[in-house]
Amino acid sequence: MSFEAPEKTGASRAAESKCPLGDRHVHREDVKQILRECQEESFWYRALPLSLGSLATTGALIYKGVLLPSKRFGPFPKLAAAGILGYVLGKASYVPTCRDKFRRLGFEPGRPGFGPRFWGPGFDPKDLRWAGP
Repeated sequence: MSFEAPEKTGASRAAESKCPLGDRHVHREDVKQILRECQEESFWYRALPLSLGSLATTGALIYKGVLLPSKRFGPFPKLAAAGILGYVLGKASYVPTCRDKFRRLGFEPGRPGFGPRFWGPGFDPKDLRWAGP
């Protein structure tokens, strides 16, 4: 008498295979919601105010004569640089707040899928370089 194991279907195989790294299930909708919140809050609470503040400060300094406008383009390059710098600094200043939101959801630094250690221990970025033909 021989014993044959029943064939596994795709559904039963998927139920048996579990990600060894993920001990907690994180809903994708939760991640999307946090990303959306981070995008909106970083814009409205940090990037826009810093950008407008740096534009106003730079405009006032140009008006007072502390900063001289360009002979060719006028005050616009300095104002554009101030606005862009304020926007970037505002977005960057909100990163720790977003990181805390993801930590509350269950993502921890050092675990796969979060931050520079995504690839795990022993990963060397030099291995990604293309050696050529």
